[in-house]
Amino acid sequence: MSDRRVRFEAEMVPLLGAVHRLALRLARRPADAADLVQDAMLRAYRGFDGFVPGTNRKAWLLKITYSVFVNRYRQARRDPEPLPDEELERRFERAVGMREETDALAGFDRGAWGTGAEVDTALRQLSEPFLSAVLLVDLEELTYEEAAAALECPVGTVRSRLFRGRKQLFVALQDYARERGYVKGGAT
Repeated sequence: MSDRRVRFEAEMVPLLGAVHRLALRLARRPADAADLVQDAMLRAYRGFDGFVPGTNRKAWLLKITYSVFVNRYRQARRDPEPLPDEELERRFERAVGMREETDALAGFDRGAWGTGAEVDTALRQLSEPFLSAVLLVDLEELTYEEAAAALECPVGTVRSRLFRGRKQLFVALQDYARERGYVKGGAT
């Protein structure tokens, strides 16, 4: 076994779970996710000489996974139609009433919400740019800078997509969040 293969297996294979989670959420079907994982890991192995030791391995591998997804799936399928801005704002304002947006979104900070059926359904309703930002930052816990590198966009774009994605999730998950105590009150 070559030294390169031993290093790859030691450094990258332990991250296979993160790659699979991202692939499953992006591809949305287990068979497509499995193909995506296989292609991403193959591309990562082929490009492993380009990996800079000491940098974030997970971010590097998730960037490759996202890139493979974009190349294979994004052009082949249509993104769901996002809510028009006015409708999103109307629903959000109705949901939180007079509270500040930052207070209303506090329950949806990194790691605060699970990945149950309700959350999975809400995530599937997000259009791809918002979904990718939420997945990478909130679920895979990459920094804004790492997510921006993976998505090949400016940090400000990641922040904007993350804000809108979280806002859409809040609207979709307000009852779920209230039942679990993440949001108090009865504003609907």
